[in-house]
Amino acid sequence: MEQDELPPPADRRTFFKKACATVVGLIVGLFPFATGLAVFLDPIRRRSKDSDLILVGSLSALPPDGTPRKFPVITSHQDAWNKLPNVPVGAVYLRRTGEKTVQALNVVCPHAGCFVDYVAARKGFLCPCHNSTFAMTGQINDPKSPAARGLDELEVEIRNDTEIWVKFQNFRAGGAERIPQA
Repeated sequence: MEQDELPPPADRRTFFKKACATVVGLIVGLFPFATGLAVFLDPIRRRSKDSDLILVGSLSALPPDGTPRKFPVITSHQDAWNKLPNVPVGAVYLRRTGEKTVQALNVVCPHAGCFVDYVAARKGFLCPCHNSTFAMTGQINDPKSPAARGLDELEVEIRNDTEIWVKFQNFRAGGAERIPQA
């Protein structure tokens, strides 16, 4: 009677059927999983367009005498999963340096990250946080200034003889080196 209690031995065909069914099931399930993973990770691998030039203003908005004007930088911002159209990402001071040449300075003080103001009476920039002063070119005016470097100059391109395009980026405050922020 002990032999009747033992299960019948599995034959080779049953084993191979189960093994093949398992392998086929894994292969069939692998494709939807890989496709879903690729769709999920797609926004992360896409390159952000934040580093491109941004239209900021026109030459006609700048006075020919080189007086700086403040312009907001508005662009579409996209991170891994969100796309935000027309978002203010910062501001720049633009000033003419020639008939068709423009200088762009980031409005952020390189000392502590405060926003600088243009003071027409001084013909320069002033940081209200620690009284750092900067010349119209963005260089430090006062050797006793707490700022370790001048205002950060940005890349400018004139397109169609009137449009001012700026490669906007922020830099790490508090040091003498211009280190771009991510």
